[in-house]
Amino acid sequence: MRLRTQVLLLQLVVIAVSLGVGFGAVISGADDRVREEYGQRALAIAETVAVDPDVVAGVGSHQGTSLPATDLVDGPVQRQAEAVRRATSALFIVIANADGVRLAHPDPVELGKHVSTDADRVLSGKTDLTTDRGTLGESVRGKVPIRGAGGQVIGLVSVGVSTGQLAGESRRDILTTVWIALGAMAIGTIGSILLARRWQRLTLGLQPDQLAELVRNQGAVLHSLSDGVLAVDATGVVRVANETACELLSLHHPVGRPVDGIGLTPRVRRVVSTPTPDPIAATVGDRIVLVSSHRIITEGQDLGMVVSVIDRTDFEALAREIDSIQVMSTALRAQRHETANRMHVLAGLLRHGHVDDALDYLDELTGTGASGGLDGIENVTEPHLHAFLEAKAAHAREHGVSLRLGDQTWVTGSLTDPVTVTAVVGNLLDNAIEAAAGSTDAEVEVEILTDSYDGPGEVLWVTVADSGAGIPFSDPEQIFAEGITTKTGAVPGGRGMGMSIVRQLARRIGGEVRVADPGGRESGHGAVLVAGLPGVIATEQSTEQTAEDESDD
Repeated sequence: MRLRTQVLLLQLVVIAVSLGVGFGAVISGADDRVREEYGQRALAIAETVAVDPDVVAGVGSHQGTSLPATDLVDGPVQRQAEAVRRATSALFIVIANADGVRLAHPDPVELGKHVSTDADRVLSGKTDLTTDRGTLGESVRGKVPIRGAGGQVIGLVSVGVSTGQLAGESRRDILTTVWIALGAMAIGTIGSILLARRWQRLTLGLQPDQLAELVRNQGAVLHSLSDGVLAVDATGVVRVANETACELLSLHHPVGRPVDGIGLTPRVRRVVSTPTPDPIAATVGDRIVLVSSHRIITEGQDLGMVVSVIDRTDFEALAREIDSIQVMSTALRAQRHETANRMHVLAGLLRHGHVDDALDYLDELTGTGASGGLDGIENVTEPHLHAFLEAKAAHAREHGVSLRLGDQTWVTGSLTDPVTVTAVVGNLLDNAIEAAAGSTDAEVEVEILTDSYDGPGEVLWVTVADSGAGIPFSDPEQIFAEGITTKTGAVPGGRGMGMSIVRQLARRIGGEVRVADPGGRESGHGAVLVAGLPGVIATEQSTEQTAEDESDD
């Protein structure tokens, strides 16, 4: 059965049941209500007649049990009673004296006779409302005592309304109620039809089982996606957020809350506010994500924004490893060319018999080593850093920059997290080399040393200074903000991500990267940055200490 038909039938059943219950309540109380209404009306008429001066005087003058009917037919009491009966459409108005003898009756034959119903209660001074059968048939009767000048009861007035008249009035009330119910049923039916049509439009003609299946399928697809999906309506309230989006954006129960209050980073918030079809790289906690957004407009109505979130953290880690390998590969290639050139020189000297010159040349090569003149590299015995710094020295020479090690440089042991260390050091050196390139006496100095701390391993301190123009911002901390850059990155939307990621990597392991000196024209030197990376160096001493601590535990 179609949804429209189901809704219509359901509403018609509800309307019919409601009207049936109401109709039954009206019918069940209609007879009692009409009977009560006419009874009160009869009492009111009787009370009016009972205080009429002509009636009181006439009843007072006709006491006794033997009263000829001929004297009563044209009497003032009969005339007044009949006048009131005709004016009020009552079935009868009977007036009797204190002995219960009728002084007024619609049927003159009954005048002078004793009343047909019990009158003791009324003659005792009380009013009475009953349903009795008398000479004129069954009726609802209101009886009121007539009092004389001294307050004594001298007679009674009985006003009756035929129960047949009551039945007719009840039938009229029921018929009116039926017409009202039918009208309400018709209005309800029309409203139900219109509501069913609107419901069909809102559900795009889908049936209930189709809607349920659609919701289940969409929920399954949405929550099985490896990418995050966040839907925000036109009022800025989050309506949909799958588990991946909550995880990547560090959200906690965002559905139903304003998007401004769910804790989005500024860069992600801008993407949510403004349609951004091209992915933008952003840092969220210890993750790197790509976010994009599209505005959804259907039939000219703005439904809001849909935001896509892709995790780029693992890709960035892999990219950093590849960068390190590429740097070392470039350095090895440069060293291969440099070694080949030296071998050609040595072969030429020997071929022409210049043995002494060849020996001197070999002595010179042995003294400078294969590093190409990176003085102090022997103080870095850690293999990863040793090779990495040599590679960076070759990279700097290719850009016309001299890389030198600080006097305090001293690194022993082995790296526990070489990827993070080379990523941080490499990024700092790349920025410094780029800043120093083209300057007078282009030079970059890096000083690396280790120090102990409370945790396992040792802290690696890295200080990088360049001869560039310094940090071009009034607040040096701006270089760590997302989107702040002076160059173009290769990552889609990744401009200004380098230093932000460097600080993020350092903080992820409990370290920090800060600007020690922004440099600039007034200071006469370039920027100086310092990075502290705790626990990334494992020495023999620190390893033994860790083993002792574990044995104590």
